[in-house]
Amino acid sequence: MEISVLLDNKTEEDFFSENFFVDISRILFDNVKADNEFLEISLLILDDATIREINRLYRGIDKPTDVLSFPMDSERSAAKYMIGDVVISVDKVKKQAEDAGISFERELAYLYIHGLLHLLGYDHELSEAEEEAMFDLQEKILMQAIESGICS
Repeated sequence: MEISVLLDNKTEEDFFSENFFVDISRILFDNVKADNEFLEISLLILDDATIREINRLYRGIDKPTDVLSFPMDSERSAAKYMIGDVVISVDKVKKQAEDAGISFERELAYLYIHGLLHLLGYDHELSEAEEEAMFDLQEKILMQAIESGICS
């Protein structure tokens, strides 16, 4: 399977690598048994102010959030292998990592995995069972990324 992550970093931070996200994506897609030959994800890294505007515009919530997901409508999309957009706030990653006493990379991986799972139809807001299934899978994938040396 070929995976492409179209990384658009709109921050002044320069420590993001497409390979980091591709490696995590590969682990995730192996876990969900994706059998596509090619998958593409758009990833946008923003600050709190910008993600707040997007959150307000698309969800009606006027506050910054850590991650947003916008699945691609495959029936209307010309890019049939594009699964959607993940938007992450670098400010939230930094704060949440610091608050939890974990590495920036680990929190970034966790949020990216969370966003990807939403693109694939997982939704922790539907029911307690869905929430448990999604967060268990998210944790399993994160642990595999850590064991693989992708993040610490």
